[in-house]
Amino acid sequence: MLFKIIVACLVSGVAAFAPTGKTSFSLMNMMAERSKSIPFLLQPPKLDGSLAGDEGFDPLGLSNIEDLGVDLYWMREAELKHSRVAMLAVVGALSQEAGFVLPGLPNGKNQIENFWTCFDRNPGPIFAAVIFIGMVELFSGFAITEGRKNGDRAPGDFGFNPLKLGKTERTAKDLAVKEIRNGRLAMFAAAGILVQGMTTSTGALENFSF
Repeated sequence: MLFKIIVACLVSGVAAFAPTGKTSFSLMNMMAERSKSIPFLLQPPKLDGSLAGDEGFDPLGLSNIEDLGVDLYWMREAELKHSRVAMLAVVGALSQEAGFVLPGLPNGKNQIENFWTCFDRNPGPIFAAVIFIGMVELFSGFAITEGRKNGDRAPGDFGFNPLKLGKTERTAKDLAVKEIRNGRLAMFAAAGILVQGMTTSTGALENFSF
């Protein structure tokens, strides 16, 4: 009898230190909720991988903002817009440095100086460009508002696809990922071209050749 009591006490003591199913389940949940890009941080709740190029990178928690009409839909729209502008800016800066310059435009290596040179010579086209960009932003605002209401419009989708790319769903997803990744790289590249032009007075291609 004494032996049975001792065995029962030992079993109960060991069971107290054994992990329960609930604890294991909680640990599995914690591992599953880690950010893909920053494993030591939790995955942002709204970045569930449904957006193209979503790597769970949001250390500041910006994806959780819901005030003043700024939400994840608006942020993705802004990211795509800046990505496309940056890609065009990089191509334009490199083309200009390579010698493809329209008549009457400066061909300097510092893009900031080129802008102010154009403004000093003839500010009319720059003001026209600002007005045109303002109109584009106005229509874009309507598209964002309506798309967010009914959910029929994906962020950044203006129905502009003259080459009919992405005919299948899989191809469309692949192109969306490539666009956002190349756009993010282009934003860094455009900022680098501007900064190095101001600091070194040389172009990106010239610096790259060094």
